Amino acid sequence: MNKRQMHFAGSFYPADSKSVEEMIHHFNRSLENSTEVISQLNRLKTNAVIVPHAGWIYSGFTANVAHRVLSGSPVDTVVVIGPSHHAGFEGVSIADYTAYATPLGDIPIDRTLVQAIKEKFGVVHYPQAHHEHSTEVQMPFIRHYMPDVNVVELVYGYASPKLLEPIISYLLHNSRYAVVISTDLSHFYPLQEAHKIDQICLEAVEKMDLNLLHKGCEACGEIGVEAMLSAANKEGLKSLILDYRTSADASGDTARVVGYMSALFQKSL
Repeated sequence: MNKRQMHFAGSFYPADSKSVEEMIHHFNRSLENSTEVISQLNRLKTNAVIVPHAGWIYSGFTANVAHRVLSGSPVDTVVVIGPSHHAGFEGVSIADYTAYATPLGDIPIDRTLVQAIKEKFGVVHYPQAHHEHSTEVQMPFIRHYMPDVNVVELVYGYASPKLLEPIISYLLHNSRYAVVISTDLSHFYPLQEAHKIDQICLEAVEKMDLNLLHKGCEACGEIGVEAMLSAANKEGLKSLILDYRTSADASGDTARVVGYMSALFQKSL
């Protein structure tokens, strides 16, 4: 089997199934301390989310909120889109494999959708692009919450949002597909400064405002976020911020923090 192997299990997230499940249950126990929050989350439906991608000990809670909400919608395939941190290349690469390995078991890759995206949008497969954590850290969440779905992995390098936007729009037109946009926010500022910079990103997503996004947001996945906002605006979707925090919430280190956000998009809120 031609499989997309795990490269970051044991570093960004646990390498064994028991530890993965325990960590997700830990995130959910924290959520379930507030019946009001759980009630609100259970009412939400979406086929498109933004999630962070740092190590789970830092950003896992924030990502988990979005994946938990996403699991409430009946979909067949989840398409995960993230920036390349480990390979430099032009454009967008698609994972042209048959399955995606996770500690919870392999996830089938939607070969039909892979071929459709390759043919419709001229996307190719760069093997080196898929040694990537921004997308990989999402897969155990998907396997946990939606064990019967297929996945597709898209990683972009030096690319314009205009390359991703039509792909996202194509996916949003089919209710059987879900879109996961992966990004962290500001990196390595003191906490107060990080909050100010991240607020630009949060407000841009909340208001669906592309101009504001360009006025100081320092998200590493800004290209994906911009493409998502552009497609969502054209589709008449609205956004909702689900969670925001920084690495300081987990580490206590306020000198050099990284920001994390999760959000959803849907027809009406």
